[in-house]
Amino acid sequence: MQIKICGMKFPENTKEISQLSPDFLGFIFYKKSPRYLEETIHEIVPNIKKVGVFVNASLEEIREKSKQYVLDYIQLHGDETPEFCAAVESSTSAKVIKAFALDSSFDFSILEPYQNSCSYFLFDTKGQHFGGNGIAFDWKILKKYTLSKNYFLSGGISLETVEKLIDFLKSDYSEKCFAIDLNSQFEDSPGLKNSSKLKEFMQLLKQKL
Repeated sequence: MQIKICGMKFPENTKEISQLSPDFLGFIFYKKSPRYLEETIHEIVPNIKKVGVFVNASLEEIREKSKQYVLDYIQLHGDETPEFCAAVESSTSAKVIKAFALDSSFDFSILEPYQNSCSYFLFDTKGQHFGGNGIAFDWKILKKYTLSKNYFLSGGISLETVEKLIDFLKSDYSEKCFAIDLNSQFEDSPGLKNSSKLKEFMQLLKQKL
């Protein structure tokens, strides 16, 4: 199971968290987010993939940031169309992760037009903000997910939910869950990640899966 730690903001903290060797580190380029990245990305462990998170940004801005930060993945967390996702993936060297906010009434048919426009989906909790709401949705609704594309699971995942997460990951309907996305539940303040909590979570996941 791949691990993505999102919302990295501070250089020293980013360097420290990268020592845990997650598979992905996420950097938010949405100015309204308290985790908005204003500095350059300094030293991180090689082979960690860098994800840039954007919300309804222009294609020009995404291209610029992708080149500036040498991003491996572009996560689109707004109202981007399938055509826009495809344009991002074809005009940058990055793969696109398209995020969707889920609740109990989510209509999975809206994903179908995106199948050939992005590399992965990301399922987050529908909330007040475009992410970082700190709450989990009912993962059982993913029984309705029948597409072949792999996805990142996000939203309120914490040390307190690890047993529930293990149960989900051992279920048949989690087959397409490719990665776990960790953010606000592992912070001391917005963007400042707690390395000991993250280390404990990653060790528990490794032991129990």
